[in-house]
Amino acid sequence: QVQLVQSGGGRVQSGESLRLSCAASGRTFTTSSVVAWFRQAPGQEREFVGRVKWTGGVTNYADSVKGRFTISRSNTKNTVYIYLNGLQPDDTAVYYCAEDSDGRGYSVWGQGTQVTVSS
Repeated sequence: QVQLVQSGGGRVQSGESLRLSCAASGRTFTTSSVVAWFRQAPGQEREFVGRVKWTGGVTNYADSVKGRFTISRSNTKNTVYIYLNGLQPDDTAVYYCAEDSDGRGYSVWGQGTQVTVSS
């Protein structure tokens, strides 16, 4: 059974950057894996941020973060990263990574990590 372990996050000022990590343990990401990042701000619904296809590394982003956030992966470390650049207070949320291993939805989730951006 795979587990996703997140790290990174914290409190920053507007305009600063953070890197979040999402490491798989128990097994490796597979050729069909898609790993996505979501976020949930207090009192709001969970929001899609972006995703990467493990094979080929193709990425997609929500319009709200396009050009500021970048997702990458490391095959050797079995880890997906999201670089949060130009952070703004509206980016404050708990960020989650999740894996869709078979095209049937995101069934495995990380524990979440808090990102707080102050103005």
